Amino acid sequence: MIAEFRLPDLGEGLPDAEIVQWLVAEGDPVTLNQPIAEVETAKAIVELPSPFAGVVRRLHADAGDVVDVGGSLIDIDVPSGDGDAGPADDVDAPGGVGSAEGVEGVGSAASEEDDAEGAAPASTEEDADVALPNLVGYGAAPRGTGRPQRRARIAGRRPLVAADAAVREAAPHDVLAEGGAADGGEDAGDARRERPRSTPPVRLYAKQRGIDLALVDASGATGIIRREDVDRFAERLTAASAGAPADASAGASTLPPVSRPHAGPRETRMPIRGVRKATAAAMVRSAFTAPHVTCFLEVDVTETTALVARLRSDPRLAEHRIGILAVVAKAVCLALHAEPSLNSRWDEEAGEIVQHHYVNLGIAAATDRGLVVPHIDDADRLGLAALADAIRDLTDTARAGRATPAALTGGTFSITNFGTFGIDAGTPILNPPEAGILGVGAVRRRPWEHAGEIALRDVMTLGLSFDHRLVDGEQGARFLAAVGDILRDPGRALLLV
Repeated sequence: MIAEFRLPDLGEGLPDAEIVQWLVAEGDPVTLNQPIAEVETAKAIVELPSPFAGVVRRLHADAGDVVDVGGSLIDIDVPSGDGDAGPADDVDAPGGVGSAEGVEGVGSAASEEDDAEGAAPASTEEDADVALPNLVGYGAAPRGTGRPQRRARIAGRRPLVAADAAVREAAPHDVLAEGGAADGGEDAGDARRERPRSTPPVRLYAKQRGIDLALVDASGATGIIRREDVDRFAERLTAASAGAPADASAGASTLPPVSRPHAGPRETRMPIRGVRKATAAAMVRSAFTAPHVTCFLEVDVTETTALVARLRSDPRLAEHRIGILAVVAKAVCLALHAEPSLNSRWDEEAGEIVQHHYVNLGIAAATDRGLVVPHIDDADRLGLAALADAIRDLTDTARAGRATPAALTGGTFSITNFGTFGIDAGTPILNPPEAGILGVGAVRRRPWEHAGEIALRDVMTLGLSFDHRLVDGEQGARFLAAVGDILRDPGRALLLV
């Protein structure tokens, strides 16, 4: 039978999502829970698992299309057992592959109509095995089914972009040997069978530059292709087209360039989608709803930088890589307990001020997709080392495009680090519905009054923006002073524990 999978609500309450790329093609076999597509919402890129096992019959949208929640995504020809019995009859747990109840649990819908022309042949033992696994969240899979594997990429399944075709037509064997044979023979199929390992932002970046990642080598030991690997491959193509080999393997290649800076239109128009659209809406709502007040404080953080240096040199803490941002985060958590008005939100609909007795600390992260602010749950309960680990994991996940929708909502206070870009100060805009956000500037070695004399000291500028409906100037000033006191003398944190 033909089962239709519709775009589920991914837990963000958003009306639609953009298809970044399909991981399967029409005619491909798929297993239960195998990733079939990557979709981008206003907050994150997520992989959609298949709720069925069978053969892909139709893709209802192309990469780059925006699909409404509930809209048709893919049709899968699901084996129907011995004729009348559906695949759910072969599964002991409720909500099996063919169960409409199990599918609706993830926001999809199945069609029970048979497709006379596209129906699968009579059931075989192999077909029964395909239908056995159960949908995630609906009981354990039968023993022996194993872990679902990502679909192998088969040569010729998808159309090549212009740059791919040019490379395959003009590139000599010594260049293509790294990514696959130039012809479509068996060797080429083997070389391109596995999907290149990379992150969604890198795949999008390569797509925008017209480069097939199957031709790109990963430089790191992990085997994951990075932006610099894409740039290096593009430089080789450009150098080869200019007649000057970029390295020994390029030889006397005469490959066409990926792009020419002087060619093409004078401007580019891009649809407002995804993170950029969500960020713009949130910032406009924040700027024109919450009355912002920003105050600044310059702090001598010499003692904090000395503390960080001592912690980093301690072999027992080497794996935690504690930095000054972790100390700032800890100071913020302690100061929020002293000034709880900064850890609250304005509920206009209920006519209430909601004060949080926990700290879900947001850390602004710049990514290829735009600015996102994932948060650390109950950050106030973490020690300094655990907080440093959480910040590192959170930012790495966000930059890889894998931050979950849950991690991107529900924060109670945020930190944005200007200093990582060498900026001294700024006026951060609130991340609604939070009442405050702290901007952290770069640490500068400056002449500073210390112990009655002028000395070179490490100085940082802090900028606090807060919602004046919730926070008075006095409360904002006390909070910022408390953070500054801890950074000036980390021992003072003991007074606030």
